[in-house]
Amino acid sequence: MRVLVVEDDGVLRGQLVSTLEAAGYAVDSADNGIDAQHLGTTGSYDAVLLDLGLPRLDGLSVLRNWRAVGRTMPVLILTARDSWHEKVAGIDAGADDYLAKPFHVEELLARLRALIRRAGGHASAELVCGPLCLDTRNGRASVAGQVLALTSHEYRVLAYLMHHQGEVVSRSDLVEHIYAQDFDRDSNTIEVFIARLRKKLPPGLIETIRGLGYRLGAPR
Repeated sequence: MRVLVVEDDGVLRGQLVSTLEAAGYAVDSADNGIDAQHLGTTGSYDAVLLDLGLPRLDGLSVLRNWRAVGRTMPVLILTARDSWHEKVAGIDAGADDYLAKPFHVEELLARLRALIRRAGGHASAELVCGPLCLDTRNGRASVAGQVLALTSHEYRVLAYLMHHQGEVVSRSDLVEHIYAQDFDRDSNTIEVFIARLRKKLPPGLIETIRGLGYRLGAPR
C-alpha cells in the first residue's frame, strides 16, 4: 500500500517516513503545499497524512483542490491545531480523520489502517479470503493458521490484492501502489512476485485474467 506524507517539519517527516516504511508501506513525501498538491493529483495513493500548516500553500487548500478534481484517497490530517473549528474545517474540506500533534505512533498507524480498510469496504483488521488471513495490525499473513514467510514486496502485493479481493487488479495498479515514486519501477517484477506468492498460497487463490491483470478470490 502506498502512502503520501505531507509535513514541513523535516525531523517529524523523516520519522513518519521511517515508521511507515517499517510497517510495510511504500512512502512518498512532500514538505510544502505546492509539491503535495502535484503528488496527490498525479500519483496513486491508498492514503495521505496531511499537515495543515504548510508553506507555499496551506493544507486545507491542498485538500480542497484534491477533492475538487475528484481525488478520493483517504486523508488523515496531522496538525498542532486542536481547536474544534479547525477540526470542523478539515472535515468539511474533505478529510476522513483528524489527529492532533503530539500523537502516539501506534494510534497513527491504527487510524491509517482503519482508513485504508474502510476505503476498501472492510470493517475488520483481519482480511480473510478462504484459508488466507491477512492481519493488518501486525503485517502478517497466514494460511490455515500457518504464518507465511514473505518479503516486503510480496507482502505489499498480497496486501493490495487482499484489500481489493474479487476485483481485477492490473499490473500497472500494483506497480503504482507497491513502489514509492523514487523507486526504480520494473513492471516485469510484478509477475515474479505473483509467481512467488502462488508457491506459498493454496492453488487457485490468485487468478490471472488474460490481458487485464490478477484477481484474488477463494476458489469455488
